[in-house]
Amino acid sequence: MQINKKGLVLKIAIVTILVVGLAIIRAFEDLLFYDPFLNYFKEDFKNSDFPAFDGLHLGFNITLRYVLNAIFSLGIIYAIFRDESILKFSTFLYIIFFIILIGFFYAIIYLKGSESAWLLFYVRRFLIQPLFVLLFVPAFYYQLLKDKK
Repeated sequence: MQINKKGLVLKIAIVTILVVGLAIIRAFEDLLFYDPFLNYFKEDFKNSDFPAFDGLHLGFNITLRYVLNAIFSLGIIYAIFRDESILKFSTFLYIIFFIILIGFFYAIIYLKGSESAWLLFYVRRFLIQPLFVLLFVPAFYYQLLKDKK
């Protein structure tokens, strides 16, 4: 598929706007979301107890952040590939990964506590940061290149 110069510029502009959206979510995370673990993980969490938290409020805010990151990330994926099957598959993966990760998140908090701080750190990271887009874009690009051969 040949893309014209105007189309390429538009694609780059859309991806840039979406990446800026992700950056804004990250830059204003303290203001936008309730997450007592933000400061906990910025400090010496290996030697600290978990902060006090409201599990329902925390879950809602982590879900909200995950959904916002997923929307921007899915927008990036669609802008790059313009393929509805890739978009649907990515959406499916985002939903499945969320269900698995939020389950692990609560299991770690309520069953393991601060003894599993490192595990919580990484599970939480996948929930609150747009890491999946960094995995999906190269994977889909590779798959498209492989399919063309």
